[in-house]
Order: sequence, then C-alpha cells, then structure tokens
Amino acid sequence: MKVILSFLIFLLLAAPAFAQSSYHIKGYVIDPAENLKMENTSIAILHAKDSTLVTFTRATADGSFTINQLKSGNLILLATYPGYADYVEHFKLDSMNPGIDFGLINMTLKARLLQEVVVKGQTDAIKIKGDTTEYNAAAFVIQPNAKVEDLLKQFPGIQVDKDGKITAQGQTVTKVLVDGEEFFGDDPTLVTKNLRADMVDKVQLYDKKSDQAAFTGIDDGIKDKTLNIKLKEDKKNGYFGKIEVGGATDYNEQQAMLNVFSAKQKFSVYATHSNTAKTGLSWQDNNRFNTGGGRDDISYNGEGLPETSSAAAHYDTKWNQNKQSININYKIGSIDVSGFKNTLNQNNLPIGILFSNTNQNFSNRMFRQKLDATYKLKIDSTSDLKISVDGTLRNNGYHNDDKARTQSGENILKNSSTRLWDDDTEQQNFSGNIFWSKKLKKKGRTLSLNINASSNDSNSEAYLNSLNEFYNPELNTDGSSILDSVVNIDQLKLNNSDNKIFNTNATYTEPLSKRLALVFNYGIDMNKGISDRQSFNKALNGSYTDFDLEFSNNFELKQFTHQTGAIFNYNKEKVILNFGSKLSFVNFAQTDLYTDSNFSRNFINLNPQVNFSYNFSQQKRLRLDYNGSNTQPSINQIQPVRSNTDPLNIYLGNPDLKPAFNNRFNINYNNYKVMSNSYFYLGASYNFTSNAIVDSRTTDTAGVSRYKSVNLHDKAPSNYWLYASYSQQVKALLGINVGINLQTNGNTYFSYINDELNRTISNSYVPQLSISKHAVKKYEFYVNFGPSYNTSQSSLQKELNNNGWGWSGYGSIGLYLPGKIRIATNANYTYQPKTVSFNQDFEQLLLNASLDKKFTKKENLTLSLSGRDLLNQNTGFRRSAYGNAITQTSYNTIRRYFMLSVIWDFNKMGGIKTTPAKEN
Repeated sequence: MKVILSFLIFLLLAAPAFAQSSYHIKGYVIDPAENLKMENTSIAILHAKDSTLVTFTRATADGSFTINQLKSGNLILLATYPGYADYVEHFKLDSMNPGIDFGLINMTLKARLLQEVVVKGQTDAIKIKGDTTEYNAAAFVIQPNAKVEDLLKQFPGIQVDKDGKITAQGQTVTKVLVDGEEFFGDDPTLVTKNLRADMVDKVQLYDKKSDQAAFTGIDDGIKDKTLNIKLKEDKKNGYFGKIEVGGATDYNEQQAMLNVFSAKQKFSVYATHSNTAKTGLSWQDNNRFNTGGGRDDISYNGEGLPETSSAAAHYDTKWNQNKQSININYKIGSIDVSGFKNTLNQNNLPIGILFSNTNQNFSNRMFRQKLDATYKLKIDSTSDLKISVDGTLRNNGYHNDDKARTQSGENILKNSSTRLWDDDTEQQNFSGNIFWSKKLKKKGRTLSLNINASSNDSNSEAYLNSLNEFYNPELNTDGSSILDSVVNIDQLKLNNSDNKIFNTNATYTEPLSKRLALVFNYGIDMNKGISDRQSFNKALNGSYTDFDLEFSNNFELKQFTHQTGAIFNYNKEKVILNFGSKLSFVNFAQTDLYTDSNFSRNFINLNPQVNFSYNFSQQKRLRLDYNGSNTQPSINQIQPVRSNTDPLNIYLGNPDLKPAFNNRFNINYNNYKVMSNSYFYLGASYNFTSNAIVDSRTTDTAGVSRYKSVNLHDKAPSNYWLYASYSQQVKALLGINVGINLQTNGNTYFSYINDELNRTISNSYVPQLSISKHAVKKYEFYVNFGPSYNTSQSSLQKELNNNGWGWSGYGSIGLYLPGKIRIATNANYTYQPKTVSFNQDFEQLLLNASLDKKFTKKENLTLSLSGRDLLNQNTGFRRSAYGNAITQTSYNTIRRYFMLSVIWDFNKMGGIKTTPAKEN
C-alpha cells in the first residue's frame, strides 16, 4: 500500500513536468497593408545551431498555425510566401517557456519595401527537391545587361570556365534547357552566353533521365547533367538580342543574335564568324560537330590557326491548350584549321627505351548541316506521345604531312618515315525516336513503349603515300645505321560504311502494394552494318586501278539482342529504393564477303542495379547507386580490318575475346543551410572491371608495335572519383562568398607489354579555394586557385614516374568607374614542376584585359578594347605521362592580339521597365 501511495504522490508532483514535455508554438500570419489573411504561408522551424529543418507546416485559411510535439532548445521560426519578404525570429523552448504565442506576424510585399525597412531573414537561395537543386535568381546580384553565365558563376557548386564550359557538382553540364525545352538543340552556351540574367526566375540542376525513366521513376542509367532555366512570366513576351563586331590586325569576330518570345512561342536566330577559336557560340560546338560514326571529325583543340563560321535557327511553340508542341532546330557551320606540331614520345619497354620525334603539317576542314525536331502530343489525360527526328550532313577534309624518326636509348636509329595523307569524307546520319506512355486505370499501373531507329552512312576517298625505312640493330664499323628494309605505299583507299540500328523497349509497371511496385521490361535490338574498304595501287599508267586484296575487306555485321528484366521500386515518405536486374541475350554474326569467312558469337549479359535515396529535408539529400553491366568486345577487337595506313602500328584480332563485367558505385550528398547561406556537396564513385579487355602490345627491335586485345583474368582494373564542395557567404568579410573544393581521381590499369603484365597507377589531388563578390555598379571579382599533386607510375619502369606538385588558378576582376566605364582583367595560371619523366619546369600565365565604355541610358551600347595573352605566353605546349608512354607536344596556336569591338544589346521584354537588382 505504501508503494502505491508513494507512486501516486510521485505522479501528482511530476504531472506539471509531464505536461510540459511536449513544447508548442502558435501564431497568426497577415498582410496588414492589404488586410489579408495569409493562407498557405510556409512555416518552418529550424535548429538555430545549424539551420537544419525540424518541422514544417502551412497556415490555415484564417492565417493561423499551431505546431505541437516540439523539443526544447534554441530554434528559429521562418515564415515565407511567394512575393513577400521572409520573416525570421529566434526563440527558445524550455521548462520555463514550454509554449510561445507569436501573435500577429506581419508580412510585407517585397515591392513595398523601403530602404529604411529592416527585414529579418533573407531569400532562400537554394532548395533541394528530390533529385533537383533549385537556385533562386532573386537571391543573387546581377549587373545591368548581364547574361545567364554571369548569374551561374555566383551559384554554389557551379563553376564556369573562360570558354563558358559549365561544371556543376564536379561534373560537366551537357544540357541547358529553357522552361524545360531544348534551345538550339540543348547547346549549353547558346543559352548561358546570350539569355539575359534579368529574365530568369529559377535555375534547376538535375540529372536528366531518359523519357522512359522519367515516366516510370525507375533509373535506367541514362543521365545528362542538366540546367533548366525557368523564365519569369513577364519576360516571356518581347524580343532581345545582341550584335557584336570586332576587328584587329590579324583577327576578327562577328556575332549577331535575335530572340523573339511570346507566351507560347520562341523564335531565335544567330550567326558568327571568327578566326579567334570561337567555334560558334558554344564551347561544345566541337563535340556537336563530332556526331556520327567514323573517324574523329575536325575540332579545334588549340592546335593550329582556325577559321570558323556558323549560323542557326530555333523555333518552338505550343497550341491546342498546350496539348501539342513542336521544337525545331537547324544549324550550319564550318571550320578550317591549319598549322604544324612536333611530338616527342618516350616509350619505356622491358627491352629498353624508344624515342620518337614526329613533325606534322596539317590542313583540315569540316562543313556540317544539322536539323532536328521534336513533336509532343497529349492524347488524353492518361497518355502522351513524343516523336523526335534528327539528321546531319557532313563533309570532312584532311591533309596531313608527317615526318618521323625512332631511336633507341643508345641513339641507334630504328626507323624513319614520311607520310602524306589526303582524305575527303561524306557522312549522312539520321535517327528517329517514338515514345508513347499510358497511365492505366489502377493507380500506379502504367505502360510505355520506346522505339529508336538510326542510319549512319559514310563514304570516303583517301590517298596515302608513305615511305617507311627500317634499320638493322647492328651498326656499321663507322657507327652509321644499316638500312634493313623499305616499305613504300602509294594507294587510293575507298571506304564505304552503312550502319542501321533498330531497337524497342516496352515497360510495364504494376503496384504490388501502397509502397512497392514492379517494373517489367522487354526489348528487341537489331543492328546491321556493312563496311567495305578497298585499296588500289598505282598502275603503270599512273591511275589507281590495281586492286590490292591484302588490304581490302568487306565485312557484314548482323547482331540481334533481346532483353528482359524486372525492377522493384519501394517508395515511403523520405526513402526511395530501386533494385533488380536485366538479362540480355546477344547473337553476333560477322561475314567477310571477300573471303566468305564467317564468325559468330552468342553472349548472355546480366545487368543488376540498386538505387537508394533518402531525403532528410527539403535542403538535405543522400543518394547511393550500384550498376553492373557487360561490355561486349567490339568488331575491331575481335576481327579488325586489315590496314597498312601505319606500318609502325599493326592491329591484330582476337576471336576468343569474352565480355567484360563492369561494377559502378556512386554516392551523392548535398546540404543547404538557409540561415547561414552555406552549401555542401559530396559526390564519389568507384568502378572496377572483372574479366576486363586490355591491350597487349609487342614492340620489336625495329620499333614496330603489334596490338591485340585480351581478357585479364586475375586482376581487376579500377578507378575512383571524388568531389567535395563547401561554400558560404561570410558576412564578417563584407559578404564575400568563400568556397572550398576538393577533387581527386585515380585509376589502376593493366596491360601486357612484350608479354609482361604492366600495372599503371595514377592519382590526382586538386584542392582549391574560391573567393567571389559582386557589388552592382561597383566591382566584381572571382578567384579560384590551389595546388595539385599528381602521381603516375608503372610496374615495369618503377624508376620512371611523373609524380610532382603543381599549381593552377583563375582570377577575374571588374571595376566600374564614373562615366559608365568598366575595366576588367582575367588570368589563367599553370605551373608544372620538373619530375623524373620531365627534366624541366613548365609555367604559363595567360593574361587578358578589357576596357569598356557604355553608352545610352540603358547602357546597352558598348565600345570595348580588349587584349588577349598580354604576356605572349600562349606558346602551344602540352605534355603528359601515362603508363609507359611519356609525350610532349609543341604546336603553333593563337598568340597575343588586341581587338576593338562594338557591342549592342537590345531588349524589349514584357513592356515592363527593369531595374538593377539590389546588392545582398
């Protein structure tokens, strides 16, 4: 009885404490100026220590809110509503203050804010929505007439280099969309360098999935790092553009662009011409030119002097209550590159060291036309249809004149060669895609069909004239080399190839429960190709009519694949888990039509996958992935075509090759803290390959190398990549943005050299510090610099490595002076110290500067004087060491020049006068 009485007394005494164990708050949100009850206002409770989200709710119809079940501690109340300034208040809950009534919370429209009004809080700069990181353009400072590229440079986790190449979270951005639609065929820099920053509402960063994966929600491994530019509603009507004309003594640049936007239509055209390495408006034009099969097309990589021209047109529209839309892009462009280069190569072999010295004069050209179109139809409320077509016509011309010598480490001449190569190639590439999706009656039950077809046709005519001399390992008594043999080639080569591919994939999803769904796939792939290569020796009458059967071949390929698979999808609140596998059955058949020999193989491929993501909050997310896939041996690896274009490098086939199996692990974590305006991102991957296909090379004493692909059974090549980024605005340093980036990658690769297994281990470590600040009409600066440490060593030549420290950095600064004058400069710095492989340092500082004077009230007319490579250090130099090969290349390139330009930005969007953004 005493025990029971004591327990009752304890309960009575402890009741107040128990009653206060659940802390609570309440309040009432209004706009007093408009006498509005702020329904649906977002109410977030954050930890004061790290600004992580505790809980979230919305105000009811009368503007009131109540939150129970809170824990004690120092907290922050954040109230947000579109178009209104954020309301922020710190508070504390403890046993003395178990509940707080905030009373009336007054919200103020941003448009009504005066300079003397002090707003507690700031605009959310970043939101993380599932797989998407969304940047709010209003939270960043922009200059008048600034472009999207200037806005992107301020986003945490995003870097834009001097050429406009965008890197987001350590990965290259390959697509930039406008309101979810491709703009000039998704060419990134066409948007970022020409679209006005004041038109942008939000910028979304995500991995764009295939149509089928986006519809089903199940990852199929197809991803493109993508930025989607969402425009403000009042900026979708009107026109804008730019005209730029620049000239110098030896260089010139011309550019014009016009954009006409209406609510549902976009029409854009541009044209460029230059000899300053401006290959169109995009840093990716090099890659865009390189679509289609065959050998590598012409692009500008800094070697030689280029002349480029390009033009394009874009149109997209929606109609029938947005149920139908079309997107059309046309491009035409050309590039001519001529120059010379010298390549020094050191080949470290078990039998000794070989040094080669090659001088090359080249003159190459490319002309390309490309048309693509996408039509979308919303058939009804449950089904959609998307049809895409793409066609490219291309003409490439190559002229290369090479002279090369190879010597041993003892300076004994091994071989020498002269080679003249003229090639003219015509290519036609066409592709089409149909994607149909249907939501069935049962919720979660869907059906989709994806059909792809493509045709790639290439015809080339090439003339090869080469003289190759091979020398005896023994020397004459006077120390001179003894000529052992000579191979003289003078041939016409006609290469014709035609490849047609057709594949289908049907996907059916079935909900097994409220949280679990099954995704079933079945597909058929068909591939048919013909490669006819003919060689003709010069006849006595001087014409190339003597057919050479030894170096001619005509292969026909037929490949049939059908695959099936099942993926399970589990989705519960913050957790998404996908797991399953696909199984492919491959029948491969190849026929040499000249010799009537056949080669066929059958493969069974397994492709398992596991994808896990956890959303801690709207600002914090973790994702883990595993994908396994097979790599089929290529045709050239199994039975390569016979070729004598390079007698020093001969490729052999291996019909016994088996598929390799790749294992890929990935992790991604990002976290944005609202109150401290800090952002952290971590991305990492690790890959290893079982039964890998590796090179086996045998080099004889004359310097002739023979290559063959083989399976590696007892070793697993691997590689890793890690990128971490942290950025924060430091108010104590006048609001300067400070970022710290760390990127490291490495690989372990195996190969056979003269029948000995060689293991090459390479690593790179690059920490960098970035500092930036933008003050409207005052100044702007951006600095990114840091050391690097690289290692590279092979097991067969351990004493030779390329280990060493280096430095790299980029900086830019702009100052705004009275009279609408702006002076700016930027610099790229590279330092590579001497190593065991390279006996001299390499240091380069590329310094550029400009002086701009703006005219008119809108400051949209600019007279610019710019100087490139002011220190004249762009000498054209590159070196690398990988495996047993050490290479150093010198070439002519664009050097120092000065240019005077006139730039006119014109803009009439929405009929609404724009004002510069205020500095945060």
